[in-house]
Amino acid sequence: MAIMRYAEALNAALREAMTADPSVFLFGEDVADYGGVFKVSRGLREAFGDRVRDTPISEQTLAAMAVSASMTGLRPVLEIMYADFMPLTLDALVNQASVYGYVWGDEITLPFVIRTQGGGGLGTGAQHAKSLDSFVAHIPGLKVVAPVTPADAKGLLLAAIQDPHPVIVLEHKRLYNTRAEVPDDQGPVPLGRARVARDGSDVSLIATSRMVVEAEAAADRLAESGISAEVLDLRTLRPLDVEAIVRSVAKTRHAVVINEDWGFCGYAAELSATIMEHAFDDLDAPVERVATRDMPIPFAESLETAVIPDADVITAAALRALA
Repeated sequence: MAIMRYAEALNAALREAMTADPSVFLFGEDVADYGGVFKVSRGLREAFGDRVRDTPISEQTLAAMAVSASMTGLRPVLEIMYADFMPLTLDALVNQASVYGYVWGDEITLPFVIRTQGGGGLGTGAQHAKSLDSFVAHIPGLKVVAPVTPADAKGLLLAAIQDPHPVIVLEHKRLYNTRAEVPDDQGPVPLGRARVARDGSDVSLIATSRMVVEAEAAADRLAESGISAEVLDLRTLRPLDVEAIVRSVAKTRHAVVINEDWGFCGYAAELSATIMEHAFDDLDAPVERVATRDMPIPFAESLETAVIPDADVITAAALRALA
């Protein structure tokens, strides 16, 4: 068992995957000589040579390259430097990656990964701090994961690289320097399975990405008032582990859904609808939804803090659910 940073765990996954399979290669902006803007690919260029390649700033072209390379038998891993730039990839994802399996059936596979990072909290401003989870999770044919812990960062990335279908890995910039234990034999974490981060009996806090950290902090505060909050880390946004959500809601009978995407037409709205469709009879109160306010992410720390959900906002939502 080793203590690893989240970024180091991702690096270890890339290194293991590239060592085990020569068809895996990494490309993107500043991933080679610079080692990635968040140093996730540090040392990989020295270890694997031309299988780690820097590219021009052309996200639309790069995404199309990932699609075509995967169709020829390779397993590309593309890094899009910021999630804010993911809309530039949507043509390749919506009109190519998500439909080619439907058009050609078993004749082709599309085993590629797009890694990107989003989220606010570091003062990176309106063009570098978005969470666009609903953009990619909305597209049939794509799988979407959002690891929170270093162990899951390694395990989910390994699983994504091995998957025969396109997988989007959503990383959070505020998680890269978090540290936790990673088993020495950490292997792939199955896609589509949520994790109970904290057991509880009074209210379910169902969260994604770094909001799991805030949900755990909210659970600590609720515990001071004698309220037992269960924290469910979804891990995979699509396919969604509906069974885990239903189990948790059936136990607590109260639900708060938490996501750093915008609220209107956001991923939290999908979670709310999923609970209403599959666990309505188990609820004693309406689902509470927590999301980023519907506005650009401010640069100023005081304003950014007011826009992005935190433990205080989640705690208040849980108390409303229980009122």
